[in-house]
Amino acid sequence: MALPFSRLKLAFKSDFTLGDVLERLAAHNGDRRLVEEAGGGLTLTYAQAAKRVRRWAGGIARRVQPGDRVVVATPNGYEMLLLCMAASRAGAIPVPINPQLTRTEIDHVIANSEAALVLRSAVEVDGSEPLATAVPAQQGDVAALFYTSGTTGTPKGVELSHRSLLGSFVRAAAIDPRILGRMEAVVALPVAHIMGFAVLVGLACGGVSTYLLPKFNPVTVLDAIEQRRAGIFVGVPAMYRMLLEAGASERDLSCVRFWGSGADAMPSDLAATFKKMGATMSLPLVGAVGEAAFVEGYGMVELGGGAAAKFSPPYIGLGLGSDSFGFRLPGYQFRVVDPDTGERLSSGRSGELLIKGPGVTSGYWGDDDATTAVVTDDGWLRTGDLVRLGPFGSVLFEGRAKDVIKVGGYSVYALEVERAIEEHPDVLEAVVVGLPDERKGEVPGAVVRLAPGRQLDAAAMGAFVAQRLAEYKVPEQWLAVDELPRTGTDKVKKRELVERFPPS
Repeated sequence: MALPFSRLKLAFKSDFTLGDVLERLAAHNGDRRLVEEAGGGLTLTYAQAAKRVRRWAGGIARRVQPGDRVVVATPNGYEMLLLCMAASRAGAIPVPINPQLTRTEIDHVIANSEAALVLRSAVEVDGSEPLATAVPAQQGDVAALFYTSGTTGTPKGVELSHRSLLGSFVRAAAIDPRILGRMEAVVALPVAHIMGFAVLVGLACGGVSTYLLPKFNPVTVLDAIEQRRAGIFVGVPAMYRMLLEAGASERDLSCVRFWGSGADAMPSDLAATFKKMGATMSLPLVGAVGEAAFVEGYGMVELGGGAAAKFSPPYIGLGLGSDSFGFRLPGYQFRVVDPDTGERLSSGRSGELLIKGPGVTSGYWGDDDATTAVVTDDGWLRTGDLVRLGPFGSVLFEGRAKDVIKVGGYSVYALEVERAIEEHPDVLEAVVVGLPDERKGEVPGAVVRLAPGRQLDAAAMGAFVAQRLAEYKVPEQWLAVDELPRTGTDKVKKRELVERFPPS
C-alpha cells in the first residue's frame, strides 16, 4: 500500500541517504516490481530489494567500520547497486568497479581507496542479522567513490555525496505509482559508471520498473523492447547507432514513449530517427499514434550524473541539436571562462564551461593536486568542455579542451570535423584525433567505420570534407576500422587510436 502523499513528502524531506533511500521507496511502492534481469537473474519488488539491503548491510557492518571503503567488484547487474546501498547503510563508502577492468586496474582501485573489504558476490555478506537502522549520515558526506575510466591517465576516485547521487531524483519518489501504470524501461548500462548508476536510481525513485541486461547486445535489446512492449529505453549514442545497424527500423518499437541518452553528444538526425520509431500513445482500434519524445542529459562523474538536459517532445526538435546541452537543471550555475586566463566570457564567446551546484564532487580521493586542478576554492568544477552560451540560457557544445587540435596556430575542434565526415553516406561513425607533425605541431587524423561493403578512399573522403570545412581542418591521415576501442560507457578511447597511425 502506498503512503499518503503528505507522509511521503515528510519521508523524503531532507535527510535521505544512499543507505536508506530504498527502504523509503519500499514504503511507498511496496510490492510493485523494481527490477527484472535478463537471463533469469534477479526479479525483485521494492520491498524484497529493501529487505536484501538490510540483510547485506548487517553482514557488511560485521566486517568494516564506518568510513571504511568497500570495493564492490561483482558482475554487472542490479546486485551491484544493492550492495552499494548496503555498504552505505552500514556506514561504509562503496566503491563500485567495472568488472571489465584488468587485474592491474582493479588492484589500483583497491590500493588507492585503501579498501577494508572487497566484495565479489553478495553471498559473502549474506545470512547475517539485518541492519534495521542505517548508520547516520549527512547529505553532504561522501556516499561513494566512482573511479574515472582512465582514458587520460591513472584512474582517480571521484568523491560523490549523498546529495550528489540522490538530490536530482528524490522528488520523483512522490509520484503516485498509479499515475505511471505499467511503465518499464529497458537498460543495458554498466552500473559501476555514473550514468548507469544514476539511471537505475532515477528509475527506482520514479517508480519505473527496470528490465536490466547485464551486457549490451543490439539484437537482444531490440527483442526485449519489442516483446515486452517497454515504454522507455536509455542508452548512449553508440548504442543507438548499433541498434540502427541491427535493424531497429524493421522492428515494431511503437511501444516506446521516451528515448533517453547521455554520456556523449547525440547526433540530432539519429535522435529524430528513433523518435519516429516510437509513439505518443496507443488508441483502441487505431493503434500507435504520433512519435516518441527524446530526453538527453549532460553530465559527468564529477557531477554525480547530470547538470543539464534537453527534452524534445513529439514532432518538435527544439534544442535537440547535438551542439546543445539544453538547459541547466535546478540548483546549478554555469559560467564560461577563458581556459588560459580564467576571465569570464560574455554570451556568444567560446570558452571552458564551469559548473557549480549540488552534484559537484568534493574532490578526488587522496589526491589534493588533482582536486585543486579541477575544483576551485569556491566550488566551481572545471569541466574541460568548450562551449558558448546560446539564446535563452542554453549552452552550445564545441568540443573537449583536450580534443582541440592545434594546427599551425589554428584551433580545430575534433567534434566539428567528425560531424562533417559523418555526413558522407558511406560513413557510419567518425573519430578525429590530433597527430604530431614537425611542421604544424599537430594535424587531424580520422578513423572511420564504414557501411558494409564500402572501401575507404582517403583522397575522395578528404575532398568531401574540404567542401564543408577549411583546408586546415581536413584530416591528413585516414584509417578504416571494423570496431572502435571503447570504455565501459562506450566512449571511444582516442589515445589508442592515435597509436594506430604510422609515425609521420
